Amino acid sequence: MIRYGYLGPAGTFTEAALRSVPGADEAELVPCASVPAALEAVRGGELDGAMVPLENSVEGSVATTLDELAHGDPLQVVREALVPVGFNLLARPGTTTADVRVVATHPHAEAQCRRWLRTSLPDAEVVLAPSTAEAAKAVAEGRYDAAVAAPIAAGHYGLVALAEDVQDNEGAVTRFVLVSQPGPPPAPTGADRTTLFAFIADDHTGALLALLTEFAVRGINLTRIESRPSGDGLGRYFFSIDCDGHLTEARVGEALAALHRTCADVRVLGSYPRADGVAAQVPAGTTDGDYGAATAWLTGLREGG
Repeated sequence: MIRYGYLGPAGTFTEAALRSVPGADEAELVPCASVPAALEAVRGGELDGAMVPLENSVEGSVATTLDELAHGDPLQVVREALVPVGFNLLARPGTTTADVRVVATHPHAEAQCRRWLRTSLPDAEVVLAPSTAEAAKAVAEGRYDAAVAAPIAAGHYGLVALAEDVQDNEGAVTRFVLVSQPGPPPAPTGADRTTLFAFIADDHTGALLALLTEFAVRGINLTRIESRPSGDGLGRYFFSIDCDGHLTEARVGEALAALHRTCADVRVLGSYPRADGVAAQVPAGTTDGDYGAATAWLTGLREGG
């Protein structure tokens, strides 16, 4: 049986993301204590894959996930999932809002519900937990009065909602990725994303511009780019990048090859279907046919044609 891990315990948004994957209902779903623990279990062969959070539309990228994927044995992203984020204030049956003195939640959830908590529970202390589900579990065990957590956690831990949709921003979405050991990428669909890390060789004027130019001149849209410290000292960074397209496309493959020539290291996490199904806009002159025609023309010149 296939075994998939996720950031546990049961009742997290990560579990909800994993359950959206085709075939997940027939797999064994294994809760993990942390993102690093889930990814290490994949590296060690204990799990066939792991669903981990990558970025949120309000809070931005999940640094732990990025750093864990950038270092250690390579892993591959094979699928992504988008999960709308809505939080409830959960408590044990019989609890009222007036009884709530201590609220537990995950740091990202606290940031997304900060105004609501300040307005609705101004005297309550907020404590941080490893996950929203862990916060809900702690409430069920009597350690805290209430938890800001995913609605799915209520059923897992026998809690009730004192308030629903307590997030400050409507329409927030978290993007998750399913990670496995390296292998052939999923076939291109025309609506694909490629994720990579680029480590610049040295810190010099125009280093980032040179990196971006490799994508720009080939008409490749970047959907996310940010810097992360490499861990080798102050001022040493690598870039985490998502771009439209599939590595089997000529324009994307050529851009990756160009980065490989000029960067100290390039780690490609893979190409996979976009969860939103949005097809890439390929500018004129950058299709595979255009690249093929240009290659044929150059070959003719070299052969004296």
